[in-house]
Amino acid sequence: MLRRTLKWAGLVLALFLLVLAGLVAAAWAPDRPVDSLRARWAPAPSQFVRIEGMDVHLRDEGPRDDPLPIVLIHGTSASLHTWDGWADALKPTRRVIRFDLPAFGLTGPAPDGDYTLARYARFVTQVLDHLQVKQAVLAGNSLGGGIAWKTAVDFPARVAALVLVDASGYPITALSVPIGFRIARVPALAPLMQNVLPRRLIEASARNVYGDPSRVTPELVDRYYELTLREGNRQALVQRFREIQREDLSAQIAQVRQPTLILWGSRDRLIPPEQAGRFHEDIAGSQLTMFDGLGHVPQEEDPAATVAAVKAFLARQR
Repeated sequence: MLRRTLKWAGLVLALFLLVLAGLVAAAWAPDRPVDSLRARWAPAPSQFVRIEGMDVHLRDEGPRDDPLPIVLIHGTSASLHTWDGWADALKPTRRVIRFDLPAFGLTGPAPDGDYTLARYARFVTQVLDHLQVKQAVLAGNSLGGGIAWKTAVDFPARVAALVLVDASGYPITALSVPIGFRIARVPALAPLMQNVLPRRLIEASARNVYGDPSRVTPELVDRYYELTLREGNRQALVQRFREIQREDLSAQIAQVRQPTLILWGSRDRLIPPEQAGRFHEDIAGSQLTMFDGLGHVPQEEDPAATVAAVKAFLARQR
């Protein structure tokens, strides 16, 4: 009887290992060299500029005589492509600058592994210096919003105005966290995730941050998936989440003095809409617009509606 039980246990274990091996093989996704991704994700007008030891993926569009360019800063695990809709709407009349932040997109990891907000703010000014831009309007989503207001606080002379889109800044209790982010926060899983990445995981994460998940297209999932595979990005994401656990700079938000527009999706479950009210209260003279039905990346989910509010704001600044 014992021999039969052990035999069956062995068969069950073997079947389990076989299924596990099949799942791992199906999701096997090692790092991809950046050169293998450039053709699809960095066609013209993309360029690569050398900043702090990194080849930074950047797009600089619109009239060069614009005295006040608009800089668009993406969020965690995103890329400059999240602003495609805004860039198309703004660049006929305004100079629009956007780039992949260190740790993300085609720019990839920072050589020094420093992903603090202060370091990101210095990086923004280095990009401006490289492009010979003395002052700009900064617009940022999520992490990019945090970088935007931190830059405004640390380098006030470089920032004329702010647009904060579902921005990070305050300690939060998320209503729902994308599964990809949850996995990246578990150090024990980091070695496995260096070579395994189910495309469905990326799709589920994208759908999680949209107010209307039906708007998530296969092409959008492709973009997030392939750019996550850029060599070094997954390890850099783990490092970035370690910084989040150590950083709380929310007391500095009230130091923002620039004209500020706050945009928020009413269905943001990662950084709930209550946070918009905190920004509005702490930043004197700020304006708040809530978009019903949109999620954490409203500029991507409905670029037409959101950029209309930005255009009106910018017209008032001029």
